Amino acid sequence: MTARVLDGQALATRMQEEIKPQVAEFVKKHGRPPGLGIVLVGNDPASQVYVRNKVKAGGDVGFRVDLERMPETATLAEVLALVDRLNKSSAIDGILVQSPLPKAMGAGAQQQVFDTIAADKDVDGFSAESVGLLSQNRPKLVACTPAGVIELLEREKIPIRGRHAVVVGRSDIVGKPMALLLLHRDATVTICHSRTPDLPSVCRQADILVAAVGRAGLVTKDFVKPGAAVIDVGMNRVTDPAIVAQLFPAGHARLASFQSKGSVLVGDVHPEVSDVAGALTPVPGGVGPLTITMLMMNTLTAAKQRVEAGL
Repeated sequence: MTARVLDGQALATRMQEEIKPQVAEFVKKHGRPPGLGIVLVGNDPASQVYVRNKVKAGGDVGFRVDLERMPETATLAEVLALVDRLNKSSAIDGILVQSPLPKAMGAGAQQQVFDTIAADKDVDGFSAESVGLLSQNRPKLVACTPAGVIELLEREKIPIRGRHAVVVGRSDIVGKPMALLLLHRDATVTICHSRTPDLPSVCRQADILVAAVGRAGLVTKDFVKPGAAVIDVGMNRVTDPAIVAQLFPAGHARLASFQSKGSVLVGDVHPEVSDVAGALTPVPGGVGPLTITMLMMNTLTAAKQRVEAGL
């Protein structure tokens, strides 16, 4: 068996094309584009790349995108004041504060900032109010990565209702909302983590297996029921030749890429799983492209909800 490839990049491209006419219709009806406010604090190189991609994606579909840059020395009070200003702006429908924030702000700063974002503008879905609404199955906006996974499963016609889904990972950003979204679609859901005894045997029960732990190649063939749909949320940049050699056999194209670049991007799922799974998302090109696309969808949804509410 060779797993069917679940092409997230192709789906993301299709969805972006679906968004454009909806944005044009919104502009025609309301005299303004949906607005996305992005807050970037500090100089983290990865954050710079992520934000640049989000700004481009927003511009491509016709949004107004306001990028608010703040220096590494910005205080928590200054960031909260900026978020408050964006909350009050009638031109901004969605607010995103890029994480991580500078460590000098303190351990609880990030969640405090997220919780300050108005729920109807929380396009990342990270605030306590957004998470609470999701837990009751009445969300306004849902975290982008797990929402993208659901979109992929549904469009690829992979059944969720009545199936057993196992989520490996319990983060607030992916694992927990992923489990809730599957539960709300009538799956039986098991959440696993680093303390789960005999993790492979638990995972082998899954009809849908979602790996979101951040460990390269953790999920091997032993974890997978034959024919299961395996969703790889991991994004791990590997620079250790020994790990790369464990993932790819001699002569593999990804091995040649590693040798030329000195690093390779891999998921949490070992490539050998393709021999067992019925469907599998690749890394790169699987779940990753859908995260930004779902951010665009959330912003459009927020804009529509706000005008319907007279805001």
